[in-house]
Amino acid sequence: MNAAVERAARRERRMRVLMPVAALLSALALWEFLVWYNEVPHYLIPAPSLIAQTLVTDFGTLMTSMWFTVKLTLVSLLLAIVGGVALGMLFALSRTVEVSLFPFAVILQVTPVIAIAPLILIYVHDTFSALLICAWIVAFFPILSNTAIGLRSADHNLRDLFTLYRATPWQRLRYLLVPSALPYFMAALKIAGGLALIGAVVAEFVAGTAGQNTGLASRILESSFRQEIPRMFAALFLVSLLGVVIFLATSFLSKAVLGHWHESEIKREA
Repeated sequence: MNAAVERAARRERRMRVLMPVAALLSALALWEFLVWYNEVPHYLIPAPSLIAQTLVTDFGTLMTSMWFTVKLTLVSLLLAIVGGVALGMLFALSRTVEVSLFPFAVILQVTPVIAIAPLILIYVHDTFSALLICAWIVAFFPILSNTAIGLRSADHNLRDLFTLYRATPWQRLRYLLVPSALPYFMAALKIAGGLALIGAVVAEFVAGTAGQNTGLASRILESSFRQEIPRMFAALFLVSLLGVVIFLATSFLSKAVLGHWHESEIKREA
């Protein structure tokens, strides 16, 4: 019985990998065929083979721009995690602080970054810092909101038990509040990772920066101005690839942290 269950689990894991790969390859093959069959000009829709060729031809420039975008995204995400967790803990500990400061967090969340990015670019002279602030604004709120909710979601009976046993604040935080908040935080991390990338790309579109030390958004803008559509698609492919990598990394981290005890990840293995 155990052997049959193990074989079924292995087959399911293989299908989780093979089915998306097969669907993606089929879509690319269909794209390639339709472009070839209809003789679509490359300046309208390039074939996947031409995009791959452009990736090889412009590898150096595109990788430099991709590293800029990666650095901008990861730094903004790290700052969002540090700031969101710290402020979320403060909100959970003090209702007064939450009532006073939460409206400012909501204002940052609901204001489109594309609307305030020009102001940030005016007041912040360093372009990278301005782009970093824009990406941070987008990624910050999910971390803050979910952390505060998670810290307050601990079971009241367990809270009373910790009080009964006279647990120290550190013990309460480590053994009760943090485990209760982790599922909320990991869900927010998946969202914030993609939002940090979106914020970085949108901010760079608004900034319209040019030159070698710029990100993939600048390569997309530059290629569109020059009508280099295959290069634009190549840069767009790298942005999408980066987003997929961030999602897979945060999903793997969530499984590693929650997989042995939280119901959401245990059910996924069943």
